[in-house]
Amino acid sequence: MNRICLCLPTNRACPATITAIHREAAYAAEHFGADVQLLILDSCDDATRAEHARVTAALPQTPNVTVHHLDERRQRAFLRRVIARAGLPDPERMLGLLLPPGVSYGSCTDRAFLAATALGCHSVHRRDSDSTYQLLDGQPVFPVHHELPWLGSPAAQASASVTRTDLSPAHAERPVSMAGASFIGELSVDIADIRRRDEAVYHDVVGLWAPADASPEDRRQLVEESFTGAGTAPFTGDDSTLTLVDPMRVDMCNIAFHHDVYERIPLPPATDTIGSDYFLIHLVHDATLPGILHNRHIENFYTPERRTDAGFLAYQTRFVKFLLSMLSFHHVYDRMAAEGARLLDDRQHVRADRIVEFLRESTALDRAENVWRLDRVDTAYRKLGGRYEEFAEQLAGRREQLLAEACRDIEDFALLIEAWPHLVEAAGHEGW
Repeated sequence: MNRICLCLPTNRACPATITAIHREAAYAAEHFGADVQLLILDSCDDATRAEHARVTAALPQTPNVTVHHLDERRQRAFLRRVIARAGLPDPERMLGLLLPPGVSYGSCTDRAFLAATALGCHSVHRRDSDSTYQLLDGQPVFPVHHELPWLGSPAAQASASVTRTDLSPAHAERPVSMAGASFIGELSVDIADIRRRDEAVYHDVVGLWAPADASPEDRRQLVEESFTGAGTAPFTGDDSTLTLVDPMRVDMCNIAFHHDVYERIPLPPATDTIGSDYFLIHLVHDATLPGILHNRHIENFYTPERRTDAGFLAYQTRFVKFLLSMLSFHHVYDRMAAEGARLLDDRQHVRADRIVEFLRESTALDRAENVWRLDRVDTAYRKLGGRYEEFAEQLAGRREQLLAEACRDIEDFALLIEAWPHLVEAAGHEGW
């Protein structure tokens, strides 16, 4: 029986999402014969976590579905056991990378990867707490329908089950390593208010995640595509493509990876940085590993917390840190794209040493490009006035700190990649 990990990391109240994802777990068990380990990684406050525990306890008993609801105390205990078994130097630093005090989209998924390994899972399927499933004729549209059963199988075997194949024959025997779709609804990054206030400022700010030397046309096209997902058109029927999946066409709220991917390379552990969990999507594409792109898009929505003053400041900080991270990641993505299939060893596994090399190269880049980004953000936000101007004032006092953090985040990622095979091996031996 194929054992999978269906994962929901959360730091916000989401009782309805917990109930809905349990239905997807039941669907996977019933329709595909999967043994589903439903993993809820809960970083919420005590009251919210208690409500989640109540909802989880009330879920119906379902054959071949096992629910694990882990608060941070239990997550920390698991990680301490794994780190100790791995025998890594500076275990407290490693624990801080995997379970930092701040919000880290990459770290929460890395914890899911290690937990899935300990549970003996074949794949990880991630959903988000600020999204829900579309409905067709009153029934939820579950992405797992396309994520199973082909992950890990040679792409040629999956070709008969998809709508179309857009894959070179040279890649046909490589394993299907990822399956994913996108979202409909609100922008994935909560910056629509900037566009409503000033279209030109929106273009300037969003365009900052392009390389500094991007042409005006390339920057304009990137702005048009950024954070929009699959638009707003609802699901009406299945469509799927076996391909090298374009990273711009999928989202981490709607993704599945085969264990041969996430047991080789983790996600960046950067804190307070949106987009820090998208690295593997780029890696799978650039390493010429096949994937399935489908159209069972998740419906994205915003939670009220983002509209508070504190939530606004926190989210804008995460957005700016994302822009600064691109100095290094554009370099790494370019190196990965040039390397192509040479990123794989003779067993079709990603060569982690090459990724570490590219990351370490990027830390030596001139940070003038990031100084330029901060200057542009400052100018743009001051034009908008109000709390955007207030944020720009706070940003001005943190410039050196943010520039240093951008470099340190990359160094931390390289360190985690080097430790990762030891952590994965330890998690497998430690078990659950």
